[in-house]
Amino acid sequence: MIKGTGVDIVEIKRIRQSLDNEKFINRIFTAQEQSYCNGRNIMRASSYAARFAAKEAVVKAFGTGMRGGTWQDIEIVVDEAGAPHVKLHGYFAYSATKRKIYNIFISLSHSKDYAIAQAILEG
Repeated sequence: MIKGTGVDIVEIKRIRQSLDNEKFINRIFTAQEQSYCNGRNIMRASSYAARFAAKEAVVKAFGTGMRGGTWQDIEIVVDEAGAPHVKLHGYFAYSATKRKIYNIFISLSHSKDYAIAQAILEG
């Protein structure tokens, strides 16, 4: 059963301009996300933007806003094949358990100027 859906689009240029702001990066992205994105070289800004859009899409799917949670409670990881997955921590992990959300489907894409993500909560 679908428990929520969310979508977000991000202008890559805005994220690129924030990449020199270490405080922003550390507040939004986990160490694992930073390691992945920083290893993407020319795709670095696009990778960060797609993950930011994914986090926003997950928040929208939950429908609760950030009340009680942090950006790092939503982590976007990749499997061996490079497919993205959502890993929840803290408030959002608690909320998912309480709402009987067992799976989160995430899709990321980007063009030259924009990154987009869609999240579907299943329970």
